[in-house]
Order: sequence, then C-alpha cells, then structure tokens
Amino acid sequence: MIQIESPDELKRFCGQEMTVTGWLEISQERIHQFADATEDHQWIHVDPERARRESPYGTTIAHGFLTLSLFSRFMKEAIRLGGVRMAINYGLNRVRFPSAVRVGSRVRARFVLQSIRDLPEALEATYSVIIEAEGTGKPCCVAEWLVRYYR
Repeated sequence: MIQIESPDELKRFCGQEMTVTGWLEISQERIHQFADATEDHQWIHVDPERARRESPYGTTIAHGFLTLSLFSRFMKEAIRLGGVRMAINYGLNRVRFPSAVRVGSRVRARFVLQSIRDLPEALEATYSVIIEAEGTGKPCCVAEWLVRYYR
C-alpha cells in the first residue's frame, strides 16, 4: 500500500505506475452474489454444468461489471490518501474487457496515475486501471477511472 499525506502530494505520481495489488480469487459464490445483486443470471455466469458443456471457456466466468466493480476494493487496498474529506467515483472514460475472468481465477489491479486536475474544492485524478488474471497474457479489464478527492 502507498501512503500519501495529501491530495497535492499525489501529483508527484503523475505518469507513473503507483502500485500493484495483491491477488483476489474469484469464487462461484462471489459470481452468484453479483448475479443476484444485478439480476443478471445468464447461464455463462451461474450454471457451471452448462458452461462446462457449452461455453468456449469450459467453465463459468465473472460478469464484466463484477470485474469493474472491484476497482474500489482494489483502490482501498492500494492507496491510502490523507487530507481528504471525501472521495467520489466520478466515472469512467473508457472501459474494455479484453479477456474473461474464469471462476477460480486470481485477479489483481495495476494503478497508473494518468493526470491530475485542480478544481475549486477538489482534485480530480484520472487513473489507468488494469485488472489482470494470474497466468494469462491479456488483461481482463482496462479502464480510465476518474476519482474526485474533496479537501
């Protein structure tokens, strides 16, 4: 974990990979919980037998939005920023899912601080976030994520 004292200190990381998180296993239970929360029960996510028979992956896979939703969890593990009253997920500029996350895979995140923009009461950071699965050559998710830090 990187400990940063203030939003202004964050600026020194601009253009750099800041950190890589630890691995997180994606279980079928997590996939089912996400399916229940989003009401997306497509068989490729929740039916292991059918996925084994009919899916090109040979098993169930995590929802792309499940992978994307892990950004907040990984950020909490990766970066501790002091001097912030509130942090807001401001949105995403671009999101792609180049490869599937198979059940049982272990994933982690890489954070690169692309840019910083000063606002009247906040600092807006744009991160390049890459989620990768252990042992694969292609990322599972690549996105530009905007986070606003209010002082």
